[in-house]
Amino acid sequence: MNDILIVPAITAEVELLQQIARETFQESFAADNTPENMKQYLQENFSIAKLSAELSEPDSEFYFAMLKNQPIGYMKVNFRSAQSELYNSRAVELERIYVLKSHQGKKVGQQLFNQAMTLAMEARAPFLWLGVWEHNTKAIAFYRKNGFTEFTTHPFQLGTEMQTDLIMRLNLPLHKLQ
Repeated sequence: MNDILIVPAITAEVELLQQIARETFQESFAADNTPENMKQYLQENFSIAKLSAELSEPDSEFYFAMLKNQPIGYMKVNFRSAQSELYNSRAVELERIYVLKSHQGKKVGQQLFNQAMTLAMEARAPFLWLGVWEHNTKAIAFYRKNGFTEFTTHPFQLGTEMQTDLIMRLNLPLHKLQ
C-alpha cells in the first residue's frame, strides 16, 4: 500500500537534494517572508557547495523520501559535533524534515521522523531535538503529537530578518540493543 521508500542521500545526489530542499523550503515559508529574504536564504543555505559540504560531513546524514524514484521529501540528522547547537554531545539533532505540499497528510513526514528515531535509538542518544520556527504551527503540532516538548529557543537568521525557533526535545528511553 505504501510505496514510499526512505533512502540515504549520497554526495553524487547533491543536485537532487538542492532541488527538493529549495522547493520544500519555498513552499513552507514563502507566504510568511519577503521574497528578498527567501532568495538570500536559499542562495546562502542551499547552494551546491554548501550542500556538498553538508553531505560530506561524517556526523550528518541525509535521507530522501522517494516515491516512484522521485524525492517527495527529505531530512537531515546531525550527530556529535555536527549538531547546530551542542546541548548534549550524545544527543541527535533532527535539523531538517520537509515534505512537498502535494504529499503532506500522507504520513511521509511520519516515516522520515520514524527513521530519525531509529537513528537516535541506534546511537543510544539520550534525546532527539530540533528547532522549529515559532510561527510554524503545523510542524509544532506534528512534533508535539510525537512527544516533543519545548525547552528553550534560539535565533534563526532568514535573510535580513532575525526570527525565533522553538527548541524541542524528545527524551528517549534507556534501551539495550540486541
